[in-house]
Amino acid sequence: MSVTDGRPAPAQRKGPDPVPLRRNRDYLMLWSGAGLTLLGARATSVAYPLLLIWSTGSAAAGAAAAFAAQLPQLLVQLPAGAFVDRWNRRRTMLVCSAGCAVSTASVVMAVAVGQVHLAHLAAASFAEGSLMVCHRLAERACVRQVVPAGQLTAALAGNEARGRAAGLLGQPLGSAAFAAARWSPFLLGSVAHLLSLLAVLCVRAPFGARTAAARRRLGPEIAEGVRWLWRRRFLRRITLLISGSNVIFQALALLPAFVLYEDGLSPATVGLIAAISGAGGAVGALGGGWATRRIGLVGLVRGALLAWALLVPALALTRSPLLLGALLAGMSLVGGAVNVAGGVHQVRTTPDALQGRVNSALQLVGSGANALGALTGGMLLDSLGAARTAALLGAAMGVLALAAALSALPRLLTSEEQQTCQEQQQEPVREQEGERTS
Repeated sequence: MSVTDGRPAPAQRKGPDPVPLRRNRDYLMLWSGAGLTLLGARATSVAYPLLLIWSTGSAAAGAAAAFAAQLPQLLVQLPAGAFVDRWNRRRTMLVCSAGCAVSTASVVMAVAVGQVHLAHLAAASFAEGSLMVCHRLAERACVRQVVPAGQLTAALAGNEARGRAAGLLGQPLGSAAFAAARWSPFLLGSVAHLLSLLAVLCVRAPFGARTAAARRRLGPEIAEGVRWLWRRRFLRRITLLISGSNVIFQALALLPAFVLYEDGLSPATVGLIAAISGAGGAVGALGGGWATRRIGLVGLVRGALLAWALLVPALALTRSPLLLGALLAGMSLVGGAVNVAGGVHQVRTTPDALQGRVNSALQLVGSGANALGALTGGMLLDSLGAARTAALLGAAMGVLALAAALSALPRLLTSEEQQTCQEQQQEPVREQEGERTS
C-alpha cells in the first residue's frame, strides 16, 4: 500500500488469540522504558527553573530554563519526525536515553562543584528536550508494532496514564530532591534515563524502519507528512484549538512555584501541587476510552475548552497549595481524556510509514509555541502578579472555548475518519473478547 494514498496501513495482523496487554512482554518493556525516561525528564524539568528562581528571585530567570527546554518543540519536531521514519526506532530510543543521561550528568557535576551558569543550564535543558522529542515520536510510532489493532485504545490510554504518572512522581521527586541537595534531581534523571535504555534493550519486536533505497532528501520527506496532515481538515482544526490551550498552560506552569516563592514556602511544595495535578491527569487518561465512547472526540474537545475556561481564572482566587493542586488536577483530568481520544484517532488514521512525520507535524502545531508561552508566563508573573496573570489567561481560554463551540467540527470529518470514530467505540468489546479467548 502506498504511503501517500491517504489510507492507513494495517496496524498489525490480527491473531486469533490476542495476548492481553498485561501479559504482552514487548508492550510492557516499551511502556516501562518510555515511562522511565519520562520520569527522568519530569524530575529535571522542575529542577531547572527551581534552581534559577531560588538563586535569583526572578520568575523570568526560571522561565529562561523552561524556554530552553520547550524550544525543541518548535525547532526539532519536523526533522525529528523524518528521522524517526528513516531510522531503526529502537536504536533511536536507545541513543536518546543515553544522550539524556549524559546531559543531566553534566549538570550534576556542575552543581556539585559550584560552577552553575545559565548558558550551561539552557544548553543542557535544550539537549534533553530535543532528545525527548525524538524518543517520544519513536515510541509512539512503535505502539502499533507491539499490540493488536483492537487493543490500541487501551495501549494509548495506558501510555497517557504513564505520562501523567511520570509527572505525578517525577516532579515531586525532583522538587524534594532539590530541597535536599540541588544536584540530586539531575542525578535522579540520569539514572532513570539509563534504566530506560535497559528496558528498551529487552524489547524483541522488530520496529519498522525505511530502507536506504526508499529515502529521499529530508525536505521532501518532511513535506510529505505536512501535506498529509494539511488535507485532514478535522485533525488540523482540532490541533489548532488544542495548540492555543497548550500555550496558555505553559504560561501557567510557573505560577505555583512563583506563588510559593512569594509566600516563603519550601520548593518541595511544588512537588505536592504537581502530584495532585498528576493524579487528576492519570484518572483522566485511564477514563479516556470511556469518555470517547460516551462523548466522542468533538464533544471532548469542546467540553475540555469550556472546563478550562472556567478553571483557569479560578487560580486567581487562591494561594493555597492544596486548592491550586485541585484546580490543576481538574484541568489535567480533562486533558488526559482528550489526549487519549486524539492520540488514537491520529495513530489509526495515519499510515505506518508516515507515523513519525505526521505526529511531529501535529506536535509542532500543538506544542511548538509552548516555549513562547513559558517565556510569556514568566514576564506576566513578574509584571502583573499571579492573580492578574491567571485572570488574563482564563479570558484567553474562554475565547478558544467560544471558537470551538462555533466551529462546525463534525462536518470536517472524512468518511474514513467517521469510520475510525466508530471503530473506537467498538474497540472495548473486541478487547474484552481478546481477554476471554486468551
